[in-house]
Amino acid sequence: MLTGVILVVTIGVRNPDAPAAPPSAQPALVIPEQRPQPGAEAPRAGLAAPVDRPKVSDQAELDAWAARVAGKTHVTARVLSAYGRAEMWMQSQKPTCHLAWATLAGIGRVEAERAAFDLTAIEANGRVAKPVVGPPLDGTPGVPAAHDTDGGRLDGDKAWDHAIGPMQFLPSTWKKYQQRANGDGGAPDPQNIDDAAFTAARFLCSGGDDLGTPAGWWRAILFYNQAVAYGQDVFSAADAYAEASVAP
Repeated sequence: MLTGVILVVTIGVRNPDAPAAPPSAQPALVIPEQRPQPGAEAPRAGLAAPVDRPKVSDQAELDAWAARVAGKTHVTARVLSAYGRAEMWMQSQKPTCHLAWATLAGIGRVEAERAAFDLTAIEANGRVAKPVVGPPLDGTPGVPAAHDTDGGRLDGDKAWDHAIGPMQFLPSTWKKYQQRANGDGGAPDPQNIDDAAFTAARFLCSGGDDLGTPAGWWRAILFYNQAVAYGQDVFSAADAYAEASVAP
């Protein structure tokens, strides 16, 4: 979707009492298109997130890592902290999975583009500014049919399911893999980037695959979405983010 922007500029006129304008957001990272065949290769892992220390606060280390990677990838530090936390926790919970934050970032970018929502519109508490709900999966041409599985509780529709949240889960998938990411005992929220990223990590690692290998990465991604073109889009974004994160 293209949005026209009209800029009104007054040259040589400045109100000294006006508040300073906020800094403009960085442009999105350019993603070179790659089209590897399933199982041929896996994307790079990128700059590893800090190691999880269950008995010690690692928030400062995570924040520093997220700020560093944000400057390289142009993904916001708040969103990166969610992806990094998910990598950290999966290192502890399922170390053989070898899930990298860059794969979650790739999924997040692709889903944001498909659902036309702004990943920068994440509040400090991790919730999206406006709930993300995809179109009904009602079996119309080109759309799979998925009858309601949650009584409309998550997507507001008691007839058909919709993909929900920034990582675009079906309600039935969310129910099976959902996990609260901050350990406060609250209910997992698909519209919270922390919970969504951690749930996506659990989903990707649920098959026992090693995502550090080409075969394992592709099995997990095609489990997330069966379309090869989707996997190639995620691969392209994940690999570009990983490369940028370790650039000089």
